[in-house]
Amino acid sequence: MAGRWKNDLNWSDVTPKAAFLNRRQLIAGASALAAGGIAGPALADLGAKPSQFSTDATPNTFEEITTYNNFYEFGTGKSDPAEYADALTIDPWTVKIDGMVDKPGDYSFDDIMSGVELEERIYRFRCVEAWSMVVPWVGFELADLLDRVGVQPGAKYVAFETLYRPEEMWAQKRPILEWPYREGLRLDEAMNPLTILSTGLYDEPMPKQNGAPLRLVVPWKYGFKSIKSIVRISLVEDMPPTSWNMANASEYGFYSNVNPQVDHPRWTQASERQVGGGLFAKRIPTLMFNGYEDEVAGMYAGMDLSKFY
Repeated sequence: MAGRWKNDLNWSDVTPKAAFLNRRQLIAGASALAAGGIAGPALADLGAKPSQFSTDATPNTFEEITTYNNFYEFGTGKSDPAEYADALTIDPWTVKIDGMVDKPGDYSFDDIMSGVELEERIYRFRCVEAWSMVVPWVGFELADLLDRVGVQPGAKYVAFETLYRPEEMWAQKRPILEWPYREGLRLDEAMNPLTILSTGLYDEPMPKQNGAPLRLVVPWKYGFKSIKSIVRISLVEDMPPTSWNMANASEYGFYSNVNPQVDHPRWTQASERQVGGGLFAKRIPTLMFNGYEDEVAGMYAGMDLSKFY
């Protein structure tokens, strides 16, 4: 653990000042980066507090994070979300919380955020496609929300659904996946302090192309587990269906923990390409659980991780 976590680390501590100022100037004059649409009426700082769980790795730039990502509801190209996500209406926003909870209901975004203390979590992000980033998310622990609604005995999993609105999310009109997008976690994974609901990045409201206004971030799992634009959270007894597992169970398991020892059938997972590293950048070794082994490995003690992938 020595040297891997840095207490009270904020993104500005690891981002050169010139890059910070340049980014601010770019945002101030570019609602065109808004081709991806920034949530909220203004790009005001969220005032997130630094977190002891942040890595000391240097974050990718705001531009890299917001223009290179997967959000298949807006197309399969990496730049498609930034081009098309501005069509998404995020205000008002409601999340249905149901299943085995004491306080089921339809909660507005304001309800969910009431009394929440935001933190900045600088996390490694590893895509199943073997590329990676470092992202300064803003959010709060999923466990806090689950505690507020009251998890009933017998609940073993948490299921999530993304918004289904094909008139705004045009690629939902195509059979890329079975819509709406679904994901799930085991309850102990959901309650782990590393698991957050994110509402922003770089201390600003979440861009639409990155999953505004509310997305999941589970840093030890491949990126597709971190479901975007959440509209439903259900506490259930049985393992819920998840979109990529339904599409191709032989390639995408329910757990989808980052594991350099278990390759994807079509490529190695032993190394990764860092986005922003340049054309000739060398691939770097992938870490078990994406580098979060000390915090999460205990949840999988005794499991065959090549079978339960």
